[in-house]
Amino acid sequence: MQVFAGVDIGSLTTKVVLIDGTGEVLGRARARSGYAGREVAGQLTKDLLAELGLGLEQVGATVATGYGRITYEADREVSEITCQARGIGRLFGNARTVIDIGGQDSKVIRLLPGGKVSDFAMNEKCAAGTGRFLEVMAGALEVPLEEMGRLALTARAAANISSVCTVFAESEVVSHVAAGAPKPDVLAGVCDAVAARVAAMTTRTGVEAELVFTGGVARNQGVVAALSRQLGPLLVPEEPELTAALGAALIAWESGKQ
Repeated sequence: MQVFAGVDIGSLTTKVVLIDGTGEVLGRARARSGYAGREVAGQLTKDLLAELGLGLEQVGATVATGYGRITYEADREVSEITCQARGIGRLFGNARTVIDIGGQDSKVIRLLPGGKVSDFAMNEKCAAGTGRFLEVMAGALEVPLEEMGRLALTARAAANISSVCTVFAESEVVSHVAAGAPKPDVLAGVCDAVAARVAAMTTRTGVEAELVFTGGVARNQGVVAALSRQLGPLLVPEEPELTAALGAALIAWESGKQ
């Protein structure tokens, strides 16, 4: 049995997807990238293969993507934008816009039919509008990151977080807390700030339905709600952080068929 692997080494999380010779998903896994995402990716791949009773020799092709793709020994390296488009094209055939928010960057991708990229905008020079921004704010508010979105939905009135700089925004958060603002209101303000930063990126690419939200931040209910208010209805994959790895696996499979 021959399988094909997609490896997405992100700044915070590493993901692996395996598909079979018909293009169907056989297994998926993710783990913190830590200091050496390459080793994490290799171990995840071996573990998934072992669960299937397979070995590395049965991997027909591997495509690597993400922040650490150049560190991984693969048959091909493909940009995360291309892989996201391919993965979303498989999951949502009518998707025309993708918003992807990861640990260190955020992207808006416009799609053509078939999961092809027509345009994109990317924020990769500032933590604002990324998972890292949320992580810093959760720390400042002493709230578990995974609870942040749920608590934000209970806010009565979102606090105003005006700064687009993570350092200054953290100061604003501290000031709101010192002034007695309820924690949910501050959290809602943080989610709104992320959504506003990403929505501003769409002025270059435009937004066309169907709109899909991917990346680890898509698990944050507060950010999903804030983006929906600003941009309209969003589709969120069941496992939003795995879409680029899925796209990479599909590209590996397609190259193996040629």
